[in-house]
Amino acid sequence: MGLTEVPYENSDFAASTAPADVVRRQYLASAAGDLAALRATLAPDVEWTEMAGFPLAGTYRTPEGVTSNVMEKLGQDWDGWTAHDDTYVVDGENVVVLARYTATNKATGKSIDVRVAHQFVVRGGLIVRFEQFVDTALVLDAMRR
Repeated sequence: MGLTEVPYENSDFAASTAPADVVRRQYLASAAGDLAALRATLAPDVEWTEMAGFPLAGTYRTPEGVTSNVMEKLGQDWDGWTAHDDTYVVDGENVVVLARYTATNKATGKSIDVRVAHQFVVRGGLIVRFEQFVDTALVLDAMRR
């Protein structure tokens, strides 16, 4: 499934439990800065892993743990942090998204435009697992003066 414009408020899309739709809602909520909507896509026992070497490396649990330890911290350190999802590969409950991050580091003024892959597992209409794959050196370089 390639990137398509899906109306965020569309009731059929908003109610869909199809794995790709759940993941797409997560990206839309993140881009809109709607952390409540993002948390609504996550299972209560979600495991969200940011890659070793990434500034926020680690595994976070609970929807609140994910948004407070990842999304809110990215917003503190970066202007315009956005994950642009462009290609979806779906196999049952597994969804791999090829994407890119764009942002400008607040401390250095350096920008990034880096390719990433995200692997999601969706069960019962909620994301139960996430794993990030990214060139951490490009992100860290933008953070160095």
